[in-house]
Amino acid sequence: MLQFQSVTKQNAAKLRKYYERCNYGLCEYSVGTKLMWRSTLHPTWTEAAGCLIVRNCIDGQVVFDYPVPGPEGNEDAALDLIENYCLEEGIPPVISVVPECKAGRLLSRYPYVHVSDVRTWRDYVYYREDLQLFAGRRYSGQRNHINKFRSKWPDAQFRPLGKDDQTIIEAFWQDYEAEFPKGDNAKARDELKLAQKMLAMAGKPWFLAGGMFDGDKLIALSLAEKCGETLIIHIEKALYSYTGVYPTLVQAFADAFGDGCQWINREDDAADRGLRTSKLQYGPAKLAPKYRFEPQNELLTHVKAIPELKTERLTLSALTEADIPAYNALVLDDERNRWWGYDDVGGLGGPVTERSFFDVANRDFENRQAANFAVRLDGKLIGEAVLYRFDCRGGAELGCRIDKAYAGFGYGTEAFTAVAEWALYKVHLSRVVAKCFKENQASYKMLSSCMRKKGEDETFFYFEKVV
Repeated sequence: MLQFQSVTKQNAAKLRKYYERCNYGLCEYSVGTKLMWRSTLHPTWTEAAGCLIVRNCIDGQVVFDYPVPGPEGNEDAALDLIENYCLEEGIPPVISVVPECKAGRLLSRYPYVHVSDVRTWRDYVYYREDLQLFAGRRYSGQRNHINKFRSKWPDAQFRPLGKDDQTIIEAFWQDYEAEFPKGDNAKARDELKLAQKMLAMAGKPWFLAGGMFDGDKLIALSLAEKCGETLIIHIEKALYSYTGVYPTLVQAFADAFGDGCQWINREDDAADRGLRTSKLQYGPAKLAPKYRFEPQNELLTHVKAIPELKTERLTLSALTEADIPAYNALVLDDERNRWWGYDDVGGLGGPVTERSFFDVANRDFENRQAANFAVRLDGKLIGEAVLYRFDCRGGAELGCRIDKAYAGFGYGTEAFTAVAEWALYKVHLSRVVAKCFKENQASYKMLSSCMRKKGEDETFFYFEKVV
């Protein structure tokens, strides 16, 4: 099971060892974005399979970044771990901000998946040479602004900023707030506070900071981070009273820190009209998509209601309210259920009522997390078969339990086989898996008769049936 810890300034260097070589080109794959927006993203991280795995919690929903491999990282193994974590937590395995270069891998991984790419969050990515030179007719506007700035403030200079410049940076923020054009915009003011906190980290080895000076006065500043071949600009701020200072800063910063980079990422526009207009005027090479993959299980796609299945002796169908007494007796038979592998009572998270287990089964199907079949002999419930733990990759687990009064007659094998066949040929799974405790010889014999043994560990024998 993956164990996560919060992203902090103290452990940022551990993330940087992955991000500094990462060529995804998106701002989310950077220390700066994780730190600046941690109150929104709530990022946590761990290292596994040679990869950095980041879990975010946005508006109450858990979503994962695409794994960032180290030199010997295994992305598929990291995705396996994310999916297993989500199975154990009972949450969907949502992979967000997926770079375009990894979208094909996930499309081939998930048979059923909802994919989105919202325009608002696409990053503006520019060729480094374009911002460094502003060459050609399309940049005549930027060149004119720079020329006007240079003619009015001919002695203005750009230089790097570091930890010894905090007093100068603080003075800049005072000047900036005095002429801040969005003072009545709460969202803009919150973003400004975050930017101020980030600039307090100027001088950290993973950040690049620089500013334009009019004499000793700091009039514009920027903070960025190199990730692979991309220079990611986290912050750009300038005094509006200095006409033309923004394109001058952009060009000077690209010239000072762009070496070794093919791209400059100026992040998204967050649907701000002014930002969108400005970023488009700089002629982006591309608006980098950020795909969100929400894998779907086969129940969602193919099963509107639990069907009725018939075998030679049995009928399998959805649980009904009339089944509640017999179903409760089955679920609460501790001696029999020591081989079930799941604590039904503990799983309720509350007191047991007459309808508790029936309601859980109904809710699991409504959420398409499981399909519970009542196993019936001559109309009487004698057991259940449950298809659950859908991995969103064509597989699910099957379990079956039969009332002790009906054990030893082959009813379990008959019910199990019927649901497995339904799952493979009607639900369109490619794989059904099962397991049994090593001490449970009856289940081992039953599973061996209708499935192929897949392996074992200290506790279980594992089986599968594939098509």
